[in-house]
Amino acid sequence: MLHRWFRDTYRSLEALTTGLGLAADTLDVTGSGGEPEPSVHTSPSNIGCGLWSTVAAAGLGVISGTAMRRALARTVAAVERLERHHGFWLNWYDARTGGVLTEWPGTGAPVRPFLSSVDNAWLVAALRIAADADPELRPRVGRLLADADWSFYYTPYDPDDPAVGPGQLRGGYHLDDGTYTPHWYGALNTEPRMAGYLGIADGSLPGEHYWHTFRTLPPGAGQEQEPEGEWSTVDGVRVWRGHYTYRGRKTVPSWGGSMFEALMVPLFVPEGQWSPRSWGLNHRRHVAGQIEHGLREEAYGYWGFSPATVPSGGYSEYGVDALGMQTEGYTSKGVVTPHASFLAMPFAPGPAVANLLRIDRDFGAYADGYGFRDSVDVRTGRVSDHVLALDQGMVAAALAQVLRPGLLQRPFRTGGFARRVEPLLRREDFGIA
Repeated sequence: MLHRWFRDTYRSLEALTTGLGLAADTLDVTGSGGEPEPSVHTSPSNIGCGLWSTVAAAGLGVISGTAMRRALARTVAAVERLERHHGFWLNWYDARTGGVLTEWPGTGAPVRPFLSSVDNAWLVAALRIAADADPELRPRVGRLLADADWSFYYTPYDPDDPAVGPGQLRGGYHLDDGTYTPHWYGALNTEPRMAGYLGIADGSLPGEHYWHTFRTLPPGAGQEQEPEGEWSTVDGVRVWRGHYTYRGRKTVPSWGGSMFEALMVPLFVPEGQWSPRSWGLNHRRHVAGQIEHGLREEAYGYWGFSPATVPSGGYSEYGVDALGMQTEGYTSKGVVTPHASFLAMPFAPGPAVANLLRIDRDFGAYADGYGFRDSVDVRTGRVSDHVLALDQGMVAAALAQVLRPGLLQRPFRTGGFARRVEPLLRREDFGIA
Protein backbone atom coordinates (compact mmCIF):
# COMPACT_ATOMS: atom_id res chain seq x y z
CA MET A 1 0.00 0.00 0.00
CA LEU A 2 2.82 2.44 0.84
CA HIS A 3 4.46 1.71 -2.50
CA ARG A 4 1.16 2.46 -4.25
CA TRP A 5 0.86 5.70 -2.34
CA PHE A 6 4.39 6.61 -3.43
CA ARG A 7 3.76 5.71 -7.09
CA ASP A 8 0.64 7.83 -7.25
CA THR A 9 2.30 10.72 -5.43
CA TYR A 10 5.20 10.60 -7.85
CA ARG A 11 2.77 10.53 -10.76
CA SER A 12 1.28 13.79 -9.46
CA LEU A 13 4.76 15.32 -9.43
CA GLU A 14 5.32 14.14 -13.00
CA ALA A 15 2.02 15.80 -13.95
CA LEU A 16 3.23 18.99 -12.27
CA THR A 17 6.51 18.98 -14.21
CA THR A 18 6.63 21.04 -17.38
CA GLY A 19 8.52 20.20 -20.54
CA LEU A 20 11.31 22.43 -19.28
CA GLY A 21 11.74 20.14 -16.28
CA LEU A 22 10.44 22.45 -13.55
CA ALA A 23 7.75 21.29 -11.13
CA ALA A 24 4.89 23.78 -11.03
CA ASP A 25 3.47 24.88 -7.70
CA THR A 26 -0.08 23.52 -7.82
CA LEU A 27 -2.08 20.87 -9.65
CA ASP A 28 -5.86 20.94 -9.92
CA VAL A 29 -6.60 17.20 -10.02
CA THR A 30 -10.15 17.82 -11.20
CA GLY A 31 -9.17 20.10 -14.08
CA SER A 32 -11.37 21.18 -16.94
CA GLY A 33 -12.51 18.25 -19.02
CA GLY A 34 -11.14 15.85 -16.41
CA GLU A 35 -7.49 16.61 -17.17
CA PRO A 36 -5.30 17.80 -14.27
CA GLU A 37 -4.12 21.38 -14.69
CA PRO A 38 -0.77 22.57 -13.32
CA SER A 39 -0.27 26.18 -12.31
CA VAL A 40 1.97 28.56 -14.24
CA HIS A 41 4.22 29.51 -11.33
CA THR A 42 6.99 27.64 -9.56
CA SER A 43 9.49 28.35 -6.79
CA PRO A 44 12.92 27.03 -5.74
CA SER A 45 11.20 24.77 -3.18
CA ASN A 46 8.91 23.30 -5.83
CA ILE A 47 11.83 22.61 -8.14
CA GLY A 48 13.71 20.96 -5.30
CA CYS A 49 10.75 18.70 -4.55
CA GLY A 50 10.79 17.47 -8.13
CA LEU A 51 14.50 16.65 -7.92
CA TRP A 52 14.50 14.67 -4.68
CA SER A 53 11.26 12.87 -5.55
CA THR A 54 12.87 11.68 -8.79
CA VAL A 55 15.84 10.29 -6.83
CA ALA A 56 13.43 8.60 -4.43
CA ALA A 57 11.43 7.12 -7.32
CA ALA A 58 14.55 5.47 -8.70
CA GLY A 59 15.62 4.26 -5.27
CA LEU A 60 12.21 2.63 -4.76
CA GLY A 61 12.12 1.06 -8.22
CA VAL A 62 9.30 3.20 -9.59
CA ILE A 63 11.49 4.48 -12.43
CA SER A 64 14.74 3.18 -13.88
CA GLY A 65 18.15 4.63 -13.21
CA THR A 66 18.29 5.80 -16.81
CA ALA A 67 14.97 7.60 -16.48
CA MET A 68 16.17 9.21 -13.25
CA ARG A 69 19.36 10.50 -14.82
CA ARG A 70 17.46 11.86 -17.81
CA ALA A 71 14.95 13.67 -15.60
CA LEU A 72 17.59 15.06 -13.26
CA ALA A 73 19.73 16.33 -16.14
CA ARG A 74 16.73 18.07 -17.70
CA THR A 75 15.87 19.86 -14.45
CA VAL A 76 19.47 20.81 -13.69
CA ALA A 77 19.76 22.25 -17.22
CA ALA A 78 16.65 24.34 -16.55
CA VAL A 79 17.99 25.50 -13.19
CA GLU A 80 21.22 26.56 -14.88
CA ARG A 81 19.19 28.88 -17.12
CA LEU A 82 17.19 30.55 -14.32
CA GLU A 83 18.05 34.12 -13.41
CA ARG A 84 20.00 34.36 -10.16
CA HIS A 85 21.34 37.13 -7.96
CA HIS A 86 23.98 36.96 -5.21
CA GLY A 87 24.27 33.25 -5.97
CA PHE A 88 20.61 32.50 -5.19
CA TRP A 89 17.37 31.96 -7.09
CA LEU A 90 14.35 34.23 -7.11
CA ASN A 91 11.15 33.14 -5.45
CA TRP A 92 8.84 32.87 -8.47
CA TYR A 93 9.39 31.75 -12.07
CA ASP A 94 7.19 30.71 -14.97
CA ALA A 95 7.45 26.91 -14.86
CA ARG A 96 6.94 26.68 -18.62
CA THR A 97 9.61 29.14 -19.75
CA GLY A 98 11.86 29.69 -16.76
CA GLY A 99 11.28 33.43 -16.95
CA VAL A 100 11.07 35.47 -13.77
CA LEU A 101 7.46 36.21 -12.83
CA THR A 102 6.71 39.91 -12.64
CA GLU A 103 2.91 39.58 -12.51
CA TRP A 104 0.91 37.00 -10.62
CA PRO A 105 -0.89 34.62 -13.01
CA GLY A 106 -4.62 35.20 -13.12
CA THR A 107 -4.68 38.46 -11.18
CA GLY A 108 -1.92 40.53 -12.74
CA ALA A 109 -0.77 41.64 -9.28
CA PRO A 110 2.88 42.71 -9.29
CA VAL A 111 5.44 40.22 -7.96
CA ARG A 112 8.37 41.77 -6.12
CA PRO A 113 11.66 40.09 -7.02
CA PHE A 114 12.74 38.32 -3.83
CA LEU A 115 15.50 35.97 -2.71
CA SER A 116 14.11 33.71 0.03
CA SER A 117 16.62 32.04 2.33
CA VAL A 118 14.39 29.09 3.19
CA ASP A 119 13.18 28.43 -0.36
CA ASN A 120 16.74 28.50 -1.64
CA ALA A 121 17.71 26.04 1.08
CA TRP A 122 15.34 23.41 -0.30
CA LEU A 123 16.62 23.82 -3.85
CA VAL A 124 20.26 23.67 -2.71
CA ALA A 125 19.50 20.56 -0.63
CA ALA A 126 17.81 18.93 -3.62
CA LEU A 127 20.71 19.76 -5.92
CA ARG A 128 23.04 18.03 -3.45
CA ILE A 129 20.75 14.98 -3.53
CA ALA A 130 20.73 14.98 -7.34
CA ALA A 131 24.53 15.23 -7.52
CA ASP A 132 24.87 12.37 -5.05
CA ALA A 133 22.52 10.19 -7.11
CA ASP A 134 24.17 10.94 -10.47
CA PRO A 135 27.95 11.55 -10.32
CA GLU A 136 27.89 13.02 -13.84
CA LEU A 137 25.95 15.98 -12.47
CA ARG A 138 28.44 16.79 -9.71
CA PRO A 139 30.60 19.28 -11.68
CA ARG A 140 27.52 21.15 -12.91
CA VAL A 141 25.92 21.25 -9.47
CA GLY A 142 29.23 22.30 -7.98
CA ARG A 143 29.34 25.29 -10.31
CA LEU A 144 25.75 26.21 -9.45
CA LEU A 145 26.43 26.13 -5.72
CA ALA A 146 29.82 27.80 -5.79
CA ASP A 147 28.29 31.25 -5.33
CA ALA A 148 25.55 30.25 -2.85
CA ASP A 149 27.15 31.93 0.14
CA TRP A 150 24.76 31.81 3.10
CA SER A 151 26.49 34.71 4.82
CA PHE A 152 24.52 36.89 2.38
CA TYR A 153 21.48 36.34 4.65
CA TYR A 154 23.38 36.31 7.95
CA THR A 155 23.56 39.06 10.55
CA PRO A 156 26.54 38.43 12.86
CA TYR A 157 25.90 38.39 16.57
CA ASP A 158 26.38 41.69 18.38
CA PRO A 159 26.54 41.19 22.16
CA ASP A 160 25.95 44.91 22.70
CA ASP A 161 22.73 44.91 20.67
CA PRO A 162 21.44 41.38 19.98
CA ALA A 163 18.11 42.76 18.76
CA VAL A 164 19.91 44.29 15.78
CA GLY A 165 22.68 41.69 15.56
CA PRO A 166 21.06 38.39 16.59
CA GLY A 167 23.42 35.96 14.83
CA GLN A 168 20.52 34.69 12.71
CA LEU A 169 19.42 34.49 9.07
CA ARG A 170 17.19 37.04 7.43
CA GLY A 171 14.00 35.83 5.81
CA GLY A 172 15.14 37.17 2.47
CA TYR A 173 16.19 40.07 0.26
CA HIS A 174 14.13 42.35 -1.99
CA LEU A 175 15.92 43.06 -5.24
CA ASP A 176 13.79 46.03 -6.29
CA ASP A 177 14.95 48.26 -3.45
CA GLY A 178 17.96 46.34 -2.13
CA THR A 179 16.48 45.71 1.32
CA TYR A 180 16.38 42.68 3.58
CA THR A 181 13.21 41.56 5.33
CA PRO A 182 12.84 43.21 8.75
CA HIS A 183 12.62 39.80 10.43
CA TRP A 184 15.13 37.07 11.09
CA TYR A 185 14.43 33.35 11.37
CA GLY A 186 14.96 33.13 15.10
CA ALA A 187 13.14 29.93 16.11
CA LEU A 188 15.31 26.82 15.93
CA ASN A 189 12.56 24.22 15.48
CA THR A 190 11.37 25.53 12.12
CA GLU A 191 12.12 24.60 8.51
CA PRO A 192 14.60 27.49 7.93
CA ARG A 193 17.13 25.61 10.07
CA MET A 194 17.93 23.74 6.85
CA ALA A 195 19.53 26.92 5.52
CA GLY A 196 21.54 27.20 8.72
CA TYR A 197 22.74 23.62 8.45
CA LEU A 198 23.77 24.11 4.82
CA GLY A 199 25.71 27.26 5.65
CA ILE A 200 27.45 25.73 8.66
CA ALA A 201 28.30 22.63 6.61
CA ASP A 202 29.89 24.58 3.76
CA GLY A 203 31.67 27.00 6.10
CA SER A 204 29.85 30.16 5.00
CA LEU A 205 28.18 30.42 8.44
CA PRO A 206 29.86 30.07 11.83
CA GLY A 207 28.82 27.16 14.02
CA GLU A 208 27.72 29.60 16.72
CA HIS A 209 24.73 30.51 14.51
CA TYR A 210 23.10 27.27 15.66
CA TRP A 211 23.29 28.37 19.32
CA HIS A 212 21.96 31.85 18.60
CA THR A 213 18.57 30.48 17.48
CA PHE A 214 15.82 30.12 20.07
CA ARG A 215 14.62 26.83 21.58
CA THR A 216 11.97 29.10 23.10
CA LEU A 217 12.11 32.83 23.59
CA PRO A 218 13.58 33.73 27.00
CA PRO A 219 11.21 34.13 29.97
CA GLY A 220 9.21 37.34 29.94
CA ALA A 221 9.65 37.84 26.19
CA GLY A 222 5.97 37.43 25.33
CA GLN A 223 5.18 34.08 23.71
CA GLU A 224 2.56 31.34 23.63
CA GLN A 225 3.59 29.89 27.00
CA GLU A 226 5.97 31.02 29.74
CA PRO A 227 8.80 28.53 29.25
CA GLU A 228 10.60 26.40 31.75
CA GLY A 229 14.33 25.75 31.39
CA GLU A 230 17.70 27.14 32.31
CA TRP A 231 20.54 29.24 30.94
CA SER A 232 23.64 27.43 29.78
CA THR A 233 26.84 28.32 27.95
CA VAL A 234 27.75 26.23 24.91
CA ASP A 235 30.76 26.94 22.69
CA GLY A 236 31.01 30.31 24.40
CA VAL A 237 27.38 31.23 23.60
CA ARG A 238 24.83 31.82 26.36
CA VAL A 239 21.81 29.72 25.42
CA TRP A 240 18.34 29.66 26.97
CA ARG A 241 17.43 25.96 27.04
CA GLY A 242 13.71 26.53 27.19
CA HIS A 243 10.76 24.21 26.62
CA TYR A 244 6.98 24.18 26.88
CA THR A 245 4.73 21.57 28.42
CA TYR A 246 1.77 20.48 26.33
CA ARG A 247 -0.61 17.81 27.59
CA GLY A 248 1.98 16.58 30.05
CA ARG A 249 4.92 16.42 27.61
CA LYS A 250 7.95 18.69 27.64
CA THR A 251 8.48 19.95 24.10
CA VAL A 252 10.60 22.48 22.25
CA PRO A 253 7.99 24.31 20.14
CA SER A 254 8.10 25.40 16.54
CA TRP A 255 7.12 28.96 15.57
CA GLY A 256 3.53 28.32 14.55
CA GLY A 257 2.88 24.77 15.76
CA SER A 258 2.74 23.07 12.36
CA MET A 259 4.04 19.68 11.38
CA PHE A 260 6.29 20.68 8.50
CA GLU A 261 8.19 23.23 10.58
CA ALA A 262 9.24 20.48 12.97
CA LEU A 263 9.51 17.44 10.73
CA MET A 264 10.55 18.41 7.19
CA VAL A 265 14.25 18.84 8.00
CA PRO A 266 14.76 15.35 9.54
CA LEU A 267 13.67 13.78 6.27
CA PHE A 268 17.15 14.79 5.09
CA VAL A 269 19.34 15.57 8.11
CA PRO A 270 19.49 12.67 10.64
CA GLU A 271 18.84 14.92 13.63
CA GLY A 272 17.28 12.16 15.70
CA GLN A 273 20.27 9.84 15.30
CA TRP A 274 22.79 12.55 16.11
CA SER A 275 20.74 13.92 19.02
CA PRO A 276 18.46 11.12 20.23
CA ARG A 277 17.58 12.56 23.67
CA SER A 278 16.88 16.04 22.32
CA TRP A 279 15.93 16.21 18.63
CA GLY A 280 14.91 12.55 18.44
CA LEU A 281 12.68 12.82 21.48
CA ASN A 282 11.26 16.17 20.42
CA HIS A 283 10.25 14.89 16.98
CA ARG A 284 8.23 12.10 18.57
CA ARG A 285 6.63 14.45 21.08
CA HIS A 286 5.61 16.88 18.37
CA VAL A 287 3.79 14.03 16.64
CA ALA A 288 2.19 12.94 19.90
CA GLY A 289 1.01 16.50 20.54
CA GLN A 290 -0.61 16.72 17.12
CA ILE A 291 -2.38 13.40 17.68
CA GLU A 292 -3.60 14.50 21.12
CA HIS A 293 -4.90 17.78 19.71
CA GLY A 294 -6.85 16.15 16.90
CA LEU A 295 -8.23 13.12 18.69
CA ARG A 296 -8.69 14.34 22.27
CA GLU A 297 -8.44 18.09 22.71
CA GLU A 298 -10.61 18.95 19.69
CA ALA A 299 -12.11 15.47 19.18
CA TYR A 300 -12.10 15.80 15.38
CA GLY A 301 -11.48 12.07 14.97
CA TYR A 302 -8.48 12.88 12.74
CA TRP A 303 -5.16 14.70 13.11
CA GLY A 304 -2.25 16.21 11.19
CA PHE A 305 -2.07 20.00 10.83
CA SER A 306 0.32 21.91 8.59
CA PRO A 307 0.13 24.79 6.06
CA ALA A 308 -1.81 23.72 2.98
CA THR A 309 -4.53 24.75 0.57
CA VAL A 310 -7.83 25.78 2.09
CA PRO A 311 -10.30 23.04 1.04
CA SER A 312 -12.62 25.63 -0.50
CA GLY A 313 -9.74 27.49 -2.21
CA GLY A 314 -6.73 29.59 -1.30
CA TYR A 315 -3.93 28.82 1.14
CA SER A 316 -3.60 29.00 4.92
CA GLU A 317 -1.41 27.97 7.82
CA TYR A 318 -2.73 25.18 10.03
CA GLY A 319 -1.18 23.86 13.20
CA VAL A 320 -1.53 23.29 16.93
CA ASP A 321 -1.33 26.71 18.54
CA ALA A 322 0.04 25.40 21.85
CA LEU A 323 2.99 23.76 20.04
CA GLY A 324 4.15 27.10 18.61
CA MET A 325 5.93 30.10 20.11
CA GLN A 326 3.89 32.69 18.24
CA THR A 327 1.19 34.18 20.48
CA GLU A 328 -1.22 34.22 17.54
CA GLY A 329 -0.01 30.89 16.20
CA TYR A 330 -1.45 28.57 13.62
CA THR A 331 -4.71 26.92 14.61
CA SER A 332 -6.16 23.69 13.30
CA LYS A 333 -9.62 25.06 12.30
CA GLY A 334 -10.81 21.50 11.68
CA VAL A 335 -8.62 21.13 8.59
CA VAL A 336 -6.34 18.09 8.36
CA THR A 337 -3.53 17.96 5.86
CA PRO A 338 -2.47 14.47 4.73
CA HIS A 339 1.16 15.46 4.19
CA ALA A 340 1.36 16.07 7.97
CA SER A 341 0.57 12.41 8.62
CA PHE A 342 3.26 11.35 6.18
CA LEU A 343 5.77 13.57 7.97
CA ALA A 344 4.81 11.77 11.18
CA MET A 345 5.14 8.32 9.62
CA PRO A 346 8.88 7.79 10.30
CA PHE A 347 8.18 8.44 14.00
CA ALA A 348 4.71 6.90 14.47
CA PRO A 349 4.03 4.65 11.47
CA GLY A 350 0.99 2.81 12.85
CA PRO A 351 -1.00 5.88 13.92
CA ALA A 352 -0.03 7.76 10.73
CA VAL A 353 -1.20 5.00 8.39
CA ALA A 354 -4.41 4.47 10.37
CA ASN A 355 -5.16 8.20 10.26
CA LEU A 356 -4.63 8.38 6.50
CA LEU A 357 -6.84 5.37 5.91
CA ARG A 358 -9.63 6.99 7.96
CA ILE A 359 -9.28 10.25 6.05
CA ASP A 360 -9.60 8.42 2.74
CA ARG A 361 -12.42 6.17 3.90
CA ASP A 362 -14.54 8.93 5.38
CA PHE A 363 -13.92 11.74 2.87
CA GLY A 364 -12.68 10.15 -0.36
CA ALA A 365 -9.50 12.23 -0.05
CA TYR A 366 -7.35 9.93 -2.20
CA ALA A 367 -7.22 10.75 -5.90
CA ASP A 368 -6.34 7.56 -7.76
CA GLY A 369 -3.18 8.11 -9.75
CA TYR A 370 -2.27 11.32 -7.90
CA GLY A 371 -2.20 10.48 -4.19
CA PHE A 372 -3.90 12.29 -1.34
CA ARG A 373 -5.45 15.64 -2.05
CA ASP A 374 -3.98 18.49 -0.11
CA SER A 375 -6.48 19.09 2.71
CA VAL A 376 -9.82 18.11 4.20
CA ASP A 377 -12.20 20.13 6.36
CA VAL A 378 -13.42 17.37 8.63
CA ARG A 379 -16.30 19.53 9.92
CA THR A 380 -17.85 20.07 6.50
CA GLY A 381 -16.41 17.14 4.55
CA ARG A 382 -14.98 19.48 1.90
CA VAL A 383 -11.86 18.08 0.22
CA SER A 384 -9.37 20.24 -1.67
CA ASP A 385 -9.31 19.90 -5.46
CA HIS A 386 -5.55 20.44 -5.47
CA VAL A 387 -2.20 18.93 -4.68
CA LEU A 388 0.87 21.09 -4.08
CA ALA A 389 4.36 20.27 -5.28
CA LEU A 390 5.78 21.18 -1.86
CA ASP A 391 3.39 18.94 0.04
CA GLN A 392 3.68 16.07 -2.44
CA GLY A 393 7.45 16.43 -2.23
CA MET A 394 7.25 16.00 1.52
CA VAL A 395 5.01 12.95 1.09
CA ALA A 396 7.48 11.39 -1.37
CA ALA A 397 10.47 12.06 0.89
CA ALA A 398 8.68 10.72 3.96
CA LEU A 399 7.64 7.52 2.18
CA ALA A 400 11.21 7.08 0.95
CA GLN A 401 12.45 7.42 4.53
CA VAL A 402 9.98 4.77 5.72
CA LEU A 403 10.47 2.34 2.82
CA ARG A 404 14.22 2.79 2.38
CA PRO A 405 15.64 4.65 5.39
CA GLY A 406 18.49 7.01 4.62
CA LEU A 407 17.95 7.06 0.85
CA LEU A 408 17.75 10.86 0.67
CA GLN A 409 20.01 11.48 3.67
CA ARG A 410 23.32 10.36 2.17
CA PRO A 411 24.55 13.84 1.13
CA PHE A 412 23.87 15.10 4.65
CA ARG A 413 25.82 12.46 6.54
CA THR A 414 29.27 13.20 5.15
CA GLY A 415 31.57 16.15 4.41
CA GLY A 416 30.77 19.39 6.21
CA PHE A 417 27.62 17.93 7.74
CA ALA A 418 29.63 15.23 9.48
CA ARG A 419 32.48 17.59 10.42
CA ARG A 420 30.53 20.68 11.48
CA VAL A 421 26.80 19.98 11.93
CA GLU A 422 26.81 16.59 13.63
CA PRO A 423 29.07 17.75 16.53
CA LEU A 424 26.66 20.62 17.25
CA LEU A 425 23.66 18.32 17.39
CA ARG A 426 25.49 15.85 19.61
CA ARG A 427 26.05 18.69 22.12
CA GLU A 428 22.38 19.71 22.03
CA ASP A 429 20.45 19.29 25.27
CA PHE A 430 16.84 20.44 25.23
CA GLY A 431 16.41 19.37 28.86
CA ILE A 432 13.20 17.47 28.07
CA ALA A 433 14.32 13.87 28.66
